[in-house]
Amino acid sequence: MFRSSQGRRGGRAAAIVAAAALMLTLGGCGVDPLTPQDARAEAGDDGKAGTASRRVDCTQAKCIALTFDAGPGKDTPHLLDVLKEKRVPATFFLLGHKHVDRYPKVVKRIADEGHEVANHTWSHHILTDLDENEVREELSRTQDAVERITGRKPVLMRPPQGRTDSTVEDVSRELGLAQILWSITAKDYSTTDSALIRKRVLDQAHRDGIILLHDIYDGTVPAVPGIIDELQNRGYTFVTVPELLAPGTARAGAVYRPEKD
Repeated sequence: MFRSSQGRRGGRAAAIVAAAALMLTLGGCGVDPLTPQDARAEAGDDGKAGTASRRVDCTQAKCIALTFDAGPGKDTPHLLDVLKEKRVPATFFLLGHKHVDRYPKVVKRIADEGHEVANHTWSHHILTDLDENEVREELSRTQDAVERITGRKPVLMRPPQGRTDSTVEDVSRELGLAQILWSITAKDYSTTDSALIRKRVLDQAHRDGIILLHDIYDGTVPAVPGIIDELQNRGYTFVTVPELLAPGTARAGAVYRPEKD
């Protein structure tokens, strides 16, 4: 649909403001993002300790992590079929209200099929707009709901819109949650064009990257097979976020965000 030049300028301005706000939120409150390389280095021995127990050694392999936010949804079972067929693990940052509580069998399947189950809050409130108790409620409700279904509480979370601060950091540490951001986004909330979603991901792909997608939007799941096939053709190995950080372990409260090449 045609957009005026004024509308395009407004959209660009809004994007710049949002990006600046994210930088201020991360950088202005003592929250210093770590990279996957930092996590591996913290394990000692130049990041090579414990490689025998790992499925993939990301100090050697060209690793990339595929992550999905705000599900599960109606298309998640098909997505799981695709991932199973292609033998690709993913990390799912699950939303509690109307998702975890609506699709408990899908949550159980995600865990049973070897994917990482993570926390994306209960109701997708921006955590930096909440007080400490409200942040705790948003995260702990999803922790408890996932544990009831899978028997295990998540150890990773993703704050809505990537917005975090020292209060979110403190509560996350208290709940045993590391904060995981991203370096590759298709902005699939803005389009149903699967080809465009695929192109956006492929154009941004880089080693040790974390891809952000949403399995609740109509254009996303159809884009996934092409994304997987092309990245594998380029020599990438798909891993979960914990595998990307291994042999390091995500520290509760810390923020992890890959750096692009």
